Amino acid sequence: MATAEAAVEALSTAKRYPIIYVRGFAFSASERDETAADPYCGFNVGSTVARATADKNRPQSYFFESPIVRLSLDHKYEVMYTDGIQILDPTWSNGPMGQARVDKGIPMNSIIIHRFYDAGSNLVGSGKSSSISDYAKELAKLIATVRLLVRNHESHKDGCTYTDADFRCYLVAHSMGGLIVRALLQNKANDVSKILVSDGEVKVAPVRDTVAKVFTYATPHNGIELGGFNVPRVLPGFLKDASTFNRDVMRAYLDKQLIGGNINYLPEDISPPPSHWFCMVGTNRLDYEVAAGLSRNFVGRGSDGLVRIDNATLWYQEKVGDGEDAPLIAKPTATAYAYRSHSGSFGIVNSEEAYQNLVRFLFGNFRIDLWLDIENATLPAIVQQQEDAGRRVDAVYQIELTVGTRGKTWALSRRKSEDDSPACRTYQDLKKLKAGQVESVHLSTVFLIKSAKVNSDRPGISYSVTLGIRAPDYEVDKAFWPDGHYEGVQLFRDSLVVTLYDPADYKKLLLSQGNAAAPPEGHWMVSYDWLEDKLPPDKRSWSQEFSPEAIAKPMPVLIDLHQPAPGTVAQNGSVKARLRMVASGWE
Repeated sequence: MATAEAAVEALSTAKRYPIIYVRGFAFSASERDETAADPYCGFNVGSTVARATADKNRPQSYFFESPIVRLSLDHKYEVMYTDGIQILDPTWSNGPMGQARVDKGIPMNSIIIHRFYDAGSNLVGSGKSSSISDYAKELAKLIATVRLLVRNHESHKDGCTYTDADFRCYLVAHSMGGLIVRALLQNKANDVSKILVSDGEVKVAPVRDTVAKVFTYATPHNGIELGGFNVPRVLPGFLKDASTFNRDVMRAYLDKQLIGGNINYLPEDISPPPSHWFCMVGTNRLDYEVAAGLSRNFVGRGSDGLVRIDNATLWYQEKVGDGEDAPLIAKPTATAYAYRSHSGSFGIVNSEEAYQNLVRFLFGNFRIDLWLDIENATLPAIVQQQEDAGRRVDAVYQIELTVGTRGKTWALSRRKSEDDSPACRTYQDLKKLKAGQVESVHLSTVFLIKSAKVNSDRPGISYSVTLGIRAPDYEVDKAFWPDGHYEGVQLFRDSLVVTLYDPADYKKLLLSQGNAAAPPEGHWMVSYDWLEDKLPPDKRSWSQEFSPEAIAKPMPVLIDLHQPAPGTVAQNGSVKARLRMVASGWE
């Protein structure tokens, strides 16, 4: 077996659980009909073009076959429809043929579609939509049915000891589908106690603790805003279903109180834990064509055309220290960004970027959270003189990021000013920092997978981080300060190539360098290379070795951003910061 195929096969036995896909919002009865007429509810949609830049007139040809096709080709998944019937249809399990299907079960490597809109279509249902809670309860029944069928399939294997307690699944959801997932996992009232199988009821255990990981595409975790305001709680006529995205309505079906006016916080006791949730965020509003472009105009900049970037992220609270009175800090779940719209020809589900994040999150070997810890900001000399004279200075620092892997034309995460997606901090915020304090900015999360290496014989697995901080438009007493301003100037811009060597690759690296001495048992090595060629050699490239004890928990690596020459600082200002990469093995 070829090396790549062997890697996929090994991956399959360790991490390949059933994938249940939950689609997004269908606005009208006709859209529900279209959904009911599609066997895969959009998970089978691919794309043939991509945006290399924010220029709407310059698409480039790029063929992405669809998540379903790629999961089948790359990871040997199967889509589960048997004899033209889906597993929740009573006819699937009724009668002698149905019982035979139940007894045979379905394999672990199955993709199942949550067809919650069928009952609300005119084709096979009443034509009336239901509530998020109803859809969540149907999802619970689907998971319980999949669990039973996987157990039956596994029981046919020699020496099988597989039980319901061993069952795990992945939930993958687009848009409103992510809220259905949260409504199940956050609200125990939506769990299940029995299902219909072979024309009879079967008691089942709850399913909320069977979910291993959750991946959401462009989900409005904090609701939807139009014109800067959350959609109303009550809407008339055909618009009523849009009230699903009102935060007060969400609070009820998510069984969650608002935190700081926001509903995009996971409970601390949720299963899976917040570490095993991923938010894929779209940043291209210009290609969202729903309602002839009216949606993107009302939602505004900094969105995918329907969901604002900040509202597509998830957070959780973590205690700092011991005791009941220990303070809570907000932390993000895994998050990545792509220049894709909410849906359509340039949509986020049908994109290579989102697919690569999906498979790395589900099956990857390493996780890296990228942070920028900012110590302070220095004003240009002429602007500093204005502040020293008692005038107020304002500025917004835009932090840009692109994360890539070797040999690929797509990015795992992309945040650019032109896409309205940079991380931003203000001068007034940074000015408040005291000595020893930092402003920590979460930039993105990266998952790496060894089986995707371009050259499987090369030791190590690499990724690049291109980081930029734009010179802001300085304002003095609320007026733009033009003296010394040059549009497009960067306070910092460079690319860092990081290569991780696990113990086996570390030994392989030493041998390739003619060093026969084995590294210390279980030790890892990480190398770093800035691409800026004017840096001194010791500042441009270096490496670190990590013991097994150091990598047993997430290990932070701190890298100071190199500073410009004093004359440049006087002209443009500067930001003193360090890149913090928190790396860990991933299961």
